Amino acid sequence: MQAEIISVGTELLLGQILDTNAVFLSRELASLGIGLYRRSTVGDNPQRLRQAVEEALARAELVITSGGLGPTDDDLTKETVAQVLGLSLIPDRPSLEWIQDYFAKMGRKMTENNYKQALIPEGGEALPNLHGTAPGIVVRYKEKLIICLPGPPRELKPMFHDYVSPILRTESKGVILSRVLKLCGLGESAVAEEVADLLANQTNPTLAPLASEGEVQLRLTAQANVMDEAVRLLDELEAKVRERLGEAIFAVDEETLEQVVVRLLTQRRERLAVAESCSGGLLADRITDVPGASAVFDRGVVTYSNRAKEELLGIPAAVIAREGAVSPEVAHLMAQGVRKKSATEWGVGITGIAGPGGGTEEKPVGLVYLALEGPEVSLVRELRWRGERSLIKRRTTQAALDLLRRELLKK
Repeated sequence: MQAEIISVGTELLLGQILDTNAVFLSRELASLGIGLYRRSTVGDNPQRLRQAVEEALARAELVITSGGLGPTDDDLTKETVAQVLGLSLIPDRPSLEWIQDYFAKMGRKMTENNYKQALIPEGGEALPNLHGTAPGIVVRYKEKLIICLPGPPRELKPMFHDYVSPILRTESKGVILSRVLKLCGLGESAVAEEVADLLANQTNPTLAPLASEGEVQLRLTAQANVMDEAVRLLDELEAKVRERLGEAIFAVDEETLEQVVVRLLTQRRERLAVAESCSGGLLADRITDVPGASAVFDRGVVTYSNRAKEELLGIPAAVIAREGAVSPEVAHLMAQGVRKKSATEWGVGITGIAGPGGGTEEKPVGLVYLALEGPEVSLVRELRWRGERSLIKRRTTQAALDLLRRELLKK
């Protein structure tokens, strides 16, 4: 089955919001063994939307739209689909009752334009929306399948899982399964060199390196008739990749580096504290984004000024004056000081120059010192980054998390 996705909304074309729906739908279709051949984005313009739908139906057996099902005048998706198919819009009684009940429970008056959301093309099927007022729509027409989904991701995703996926499972043949291995501490070219033989001789499954911010990803993809066979193919390829790249692989699929670190600390029942200067609290922010981090994260201190380093971490002013705030000695004392103050097993210290100003010939923008103190561990790393301020901060915290992860694995 060949599929196309049409994302509807002028806000997408203007870059005001990110089209996460298209990414989600692409992954879901691949897992169902449905080949996606094209994704397009169209604004709230009836002529261009009509053209996009007509062209998609001429090429694909399955067309999925997202967005344009709301109550306002510029929500035109189902009207356009109905026009292309030559169908009338008729009220769907269960959908209308759901919308009426929704407004009643919210204590709000249902306006006239909300009735529009209960209309579906004649012969179509409404998909319940348990998280909003716009039902989805399924229409079968001349061996084509058209599925219209609401734009908000919190409505689209559960609707797809609950209603669309079961429909598509009966339509698709075979399985396409992907798995992403995430790596840190190696560049894309170094990773590609380590798996060069696998890249050169691939057929099924396939392997593709992807560069991401502060990490490299390897996407493994297998095609098979059944899920078990696809999983077996991926397991075999992953084992070969792990033989070559070892502990550089920190996670699979959705797990983040900070989630891995929190998980390892939790398993060891150990706690962490961090002292940051140039990263401005980003490391603490990333760690505390992980649910359950409070069990292992004691505190994060942003000691941006020299005085803060002296007062909060006990670093002697003479050391800062002699070595400079951006130095391996100060990074070491930051990690040591925050660990001592918090009585945790692990302490991290970060000091550097994130730019764009403040650099010198001796200490240029992008120079960062990263220190880690722990049980029988005392490390300082010099890092040199290129790029804008936010990228330097992100890469620095990525390096800090990876350094801690590798030491935790040794234990």
